[in-house]
Amino acid sequence: MRPTLAVLFLVNVLNFYDRQALGALVEPLRREFHLSDAQLGAIPTAFVIVYALAGPPLGRLADRWSRKRLLAIGVSVWAALTALGGAATGYAMLFVSRMGVGVGEAVCAPVGTSWIAESVPEKQRSRALAWFMMAVPVGVMVSFAVSGPTAQAFGWRTALVLAAAPALLLVPAILALPEPPRESKKADMAGWTSLLRIPALWWLALSGALVNFILYAFSYFVAAFLIRYHGLSVAKAGVWAGLGSGVAGVLGGLVIVTFGGGLRLAAIAAVAAAPLAWVAIGLPRGSSAAAVVLLMSAYGLWQMYYGPVYAAIQRVAPPELRATAMSLYFLAMYLAGGAFGPLVLGALSDRFAAAAGGDRALGLHDAMYVIPILSLALGVVLWITDTVHARQDAP
Repeated sequence: MRPTLAVLFLVNVLNFYDRQALGALVEPLRREFHLSDAQLGAIPTAFVIVYALAGPPLGRLADRWSRKRLLAIGVSVWAALTALGGAATGYAMLFVSRMGVGVGEAVCAPVGTSWIAESVPEKQRSRALAWFMMAVPVGVMVSFAVSGPTAQAFGWRTALVLAAAPALLLVPAILALPEPPRESKKADMAGWTSLLRIPALWWLALSGALVNFILYAFSYFVAAFLIRYHGLSVAKAGVWAGLGSGVAGVLGGLVIVTFGGGLRLAAIAAVAAAPLAWVAIGLPRGSSAAAVVLLMSAYGLWQMYYGPVYAAIQRVAPPELRATAMSLYFLAMYLAGGAFGPLVLGALSDRFAAAAGGDRALGLHDAMYVIPILSLALGVVLWITDTVHARQDAP
């Protein structure tokens, strides 16, 4: 299992590296194409919509067909289109290329989580999935830390091409992995609608919508916030946001890996993150170091979400429908959450900036307060989900 988990972890790192690459490039893109924050926010929104809609059919395919072949195809597609984005001559071409990236990346989570679920005992799934999802902060860290300095030195186009390069090594590594035997060999998938009758899945999907709204809005605009409001350069904001996200996120994931933890722990972490983010946003201009420490501490607490929640999904779903369950969960969480995070935050930023006489730094600053508010809501939903999940497991 260790080589398999290592390769799947690296694939997921690239998944989030490529997904978040534009987060470090927001300011260069805005200047070159003369974009508003709402236009910038619309790019990840389109990505998320395509990602979510492509998920269910690809999840069903993962439950029926070779996982490693499907994953190899997905990585090839999203890496090629990430590189193609570097050739964009305008906003429209960049927009369309990122939509295509969403199709390829829709393969990763359903395949990876169901593969891991059938490779480890149930009691170890939360830890194994926490390792797999530790790729989120690592991927975000690499994306910001590499893309920001690369963009400043060689331009944002080079940064996108560089983001796609690791796929040349990962695709052969995926194809060399052995696939675990499926726990169920049922070919009839007509019963997938039974997933909709599992109450815990609805609450899990709602929690996913909230956490995705928070994380997508945060990751997409945190570098721009540090640049505009605290005066950092593109390179320094990328490095600070990247290293901070990576270190804090890994530490948060390690808590689950080391000590375990269920939905209630994830709920407590979400509630604890809210005041940290609120205080960080409220710091005066120029307080970049303190803002980064507090914001990234909150980010680390949000990363404690994945292991417990993904393990809960794999537990409540029938074995033959695990990838399908994950894809339906992603459909709900992305369409209801991730799709709107950057777009809503960008639109709020534009509105607050207009009210502040065109001060885009102040506009983005005021819009960022939506993040800690929703973090509190996430904690409440996770607490309720734990109660519903416990009732479902009760004899």
